[in-house]
Amino acid sequence: MNNLPLLSLCLFWPAAGAMLLTLIRDQELAKRAALTISGLELVLTLLVVQVFDPALPDFQLLERHVWIAGLNVHYRLGVDGISVLFLPMTALLTMMAILAGWNSVSHSRRFHLLLLLLLESITIGVFCALDLVLFFLFWELTLPPLFFLIGLWGMGAERRYAAMKYTLYMLFGGVPLLFGFILLALNHAAPLEAGGATGSLSFSLPELLNAPPAPEAQGLIFLLLLLGFAVKSPLPPFHVWLPTVAMEAPAQITALLTGLKLGLYGIIRFAIPLAPAAAYEQRWLLATLGAVTLLYAGLIALQQTNLRRLLAYASISHVGLVLLGIASLTLQGLQGAVMQLLNFGIVASSLMLIAGMIQQRLGSTEYAHLGGLARPMPQLTTLFFIFALSSIGVPGTNSFPAEWLIVIGTLKVYPALAAVALFTAMIAAAYVLNFARRGLFGPVVHDSVARLADLRPRELALLGIPAVLVFWGGLYPQGVLKHQEATSTAWRANLHLPLGDLTE
Repeated sequence: MNNLPLLSLCLFWPAAGAMLLTLIRDQELAKRAALTISGLELVLTLLVVQVFDPALPDFQLLERHVWIAGLNVHYRLGVDGISVLFLPMTALLTMMAILAGWNSVSHSRRFHLLLLLLLESITIGVFCALDLVLFFLFWELTLPPLFFLIGLWGMGAERRYAAMKYTLYMLFGGVPLLFGFILLALNHAAPLEAGGATGSLSFSLPELLNAPPAPEAQGLIFLLLLLGFAVKSPLPPFHVWLPTVAMEAPAQITALLTGLKLGLYGIIRFAIPLAPAAAYEQRWLLATLGAVTLLYAGLIALQQTNLRRLLAYASISHVGLVLLGIASLTLQGLQGAVMQLLNFGIVASSLMLIAGMIQQRLGSTEYAHLGGLARPMPQLTTLFFIFALSSIGVPGTNSFPAEWLIVIGTLKVYPALAAVALFTAMIAAAYVLNFARRGLFGPVVHDSVARLADLRPRELALLGIPAVLVFWGGLYPQGVLKHQEATSTAWRANLHLPLGDLTE
């Protein structure tokens, strides 16, 4: 098993399956094949979790091959306790996306499925890449599939505008990211050249972590990386693409974008550990940005009359909460942040898929067109409440231990901002309960609502798995935390914080 390139298998299997779909002419057979391919990918990623040793803080299942020798660029893969669980999460979300679009995709189905599988491969690459050039390649390759998935199969009249808006924002974010990576490689070579030796560029994440740039060079690098990752997270003022995409894109694609927060993962994986001195000096900036995002997006969500836009702003608000945990630079804050990123994949994606199911049945998710939805659709209502209660951190759900860890970590460093987080939790409860009151309960005022059919067996299975994970994560959080404890401790130790800030 140690000699089996498990990560490469996880990386290339969905892409190989996507190529296989080009040979299948029958549309129904293509759907079943895509679902089978994604199911096998889930098995492969769970096998990675099975062979991963949580007690070891270092990268595991390492693979390395020379790619561009002249630039010292390698095909280098590996996972640690922070990244390993994102692999099965990506595979699960792709399966959910395929099932969600089972009957709603009316044209070019094979192309749609092919793009979903390619996006899955690329996203796996983002979580596994340990070479900065390889990571940047995967990062940018997420754009073409999403551009077509939003523009060709969007549910809104402005879907092409939404696709272009998303792409332009992501291209803008890629520029500072690339410059930051180049500066890291150049700064790695500079000390050797200064000493008279032959310096060499290095894009290896493990090597750069062991030899961070000089403190005076870290400030610019940190800001460049933060800017690049902030666009995709998204953080204000770059957040405006998400509400647009939520209104125009297919529900299953918006579910992927709200569930997989690659920007926040990038901040944890690259921005902070590769520029630790600057991250420590600028952590007030991260914390302030997190608190502002948390409160600002929460207040806007409170004013929304459309469920999809409400969920988009709620997702942005939760991004601010995660950033608060990261900015605390405490063990509890980091563990809570990583766990909450995993929760995004379960909760935010499921809520967006439920909004998509309502949209398919009614043609709208506006409050004015809803009302009394619980009567014809009790199963959907029950599942909505499960995910909604998790989103506001109710005890017994998976978000509660994550948010509790984030608040505890933030309280140690920024007590006032921890109070902001607790206040925003009340705002989150207000907009969730407001939708329940206006959209789910009360009298049925539209005949179209009275005639609605409840969840189909496929939809019930689609939402049943994440619903089980909500309670499993809430009642047994150690099942998630044990995988990241050793790595989180090492991540924090590598920051070389001042002794006064080493309180656990």
